[in-house]
Amino acid sequence: MCAKRSSSTAAITSAQFGKLPDGRAATLFTLVNANGVRADITDYGAIVVRLLVPDRAGKLEDVMLGCNSVEDYAKGSPYFGAVVGRFGNRIADGRFTLDGQTYTLAKNNAPGGIPCHLHGGNVGFDKVLWTATPEPKSKAPTLTLRYLSRDGEEGYPGNLDVTIRYTLTADNTLRVAYSATTDRATPVNLAQHAYFNLKGEGRGDILDHELTLNASRFTPVNAGMIPTGEIASVGGTPLDFTTPHVIGTRIDAAHEQLQLAGGYDHNFVLDGPTRQLAFAARVREPASGRVMEVWTEEPGVQFYAGNFLDGSNVGKNGARIVRRGGFCLETQHFPDSVNHPDFPTTILRPGLRYETSTEFRFSAR
Repeated sequence: MCAKRSSSTAAITSAQFGKLPDGRAATLFTLVNANGVRADITDYGAIVVRLLVPDRAGKLEDVMLGCNSVEDYAKGSPYFGAVVGRFGNRIADGRFTLDGQTYTLAKNNAPGGIPCHLHGGNVGFDKVLWTATPEPKSKAPTLTLRYLSRDGEEGYPGNLDVTIRYTLTADNTLRVAYSATTDRATPVNLAQHAYFNLKGEGRGDILDHELTLNASRFTPVNAGMIPTGEIASVGGTPLDFTTPHVIGTRIDAAHEQLQLAGGYDHNFVLDGPTRQLAFAARVREPASGRVMEVWTEEPGVQFYAGNFLDGSNVGKNGARIVRRGGFCLETQHFPDSVNHPDFPTTILRPGLRYETSTEFRFSAR
């Protein structure tokens, strides 16, 4: 287990984080627990900028890929550490039909040359300024962020009132709790798009990390990275992480799904119960001893191995982020669920509340 720093006290502070192109200022909030574990979160995109956790010797390292200022995020990043929405992941052809009406969304992604809607569109939740309220007197440092997504924003129906609540607990867990209400039926599928490298940001690729997924099935994709509608077994394939496997050993295997995605970039159907917190994934980095467990109420998790990182992004420590320099475990409902009635529904209706949570639990051994 990681060493505790009993001399520290839990706290939350804030500082300027730069300005957006329109002149609005962004703020960076720092949450620290009694062990010295630290999370830096900005009100721009509800982005987790830094996450410092200890190795087996108690040495803290930033394990989150990100940028040094809001100006750098605004120039463009591959969703580093952001909350994505109104609908995380892809929607085929940027279209869906709800209650007899067809809605057209931005086509801001084109894997395989096939256009689709990705992560909420051109200006998704990752690119807006949230209203932030720190709660320094709570039992654990907590930051609440709120955003009202107006009816018609990015083509979605309904005024969606969204709240994200980040909590850094005494046992080195970063908890993300989501809630939302709407005045018209609308799709909602929020996800935390953190990129992790348990060796530390900028310290090479993540191919030596060992991954376990509590998922015996996945949703195969077509050439446009859209689910075919099938829910298939991972058994006998390189997508089987039901027992621990090193990420790099099979990532370039001659398997159709890996060839289509350039590696791992798939939604896995979790075996645990939904609508209650359950184990989803475990990642272990052997050199540092760091372990991260993901627990969630969601039915799926997108495992993305950073295949499209290409060195064009510079990290906070000044090092270029190499291909596969970080991995994502995006807890979510399934991609393109609005066009697959057999998938768990993502439709939120007036009078109901969208509520879900995910925890990233850190230890070392």
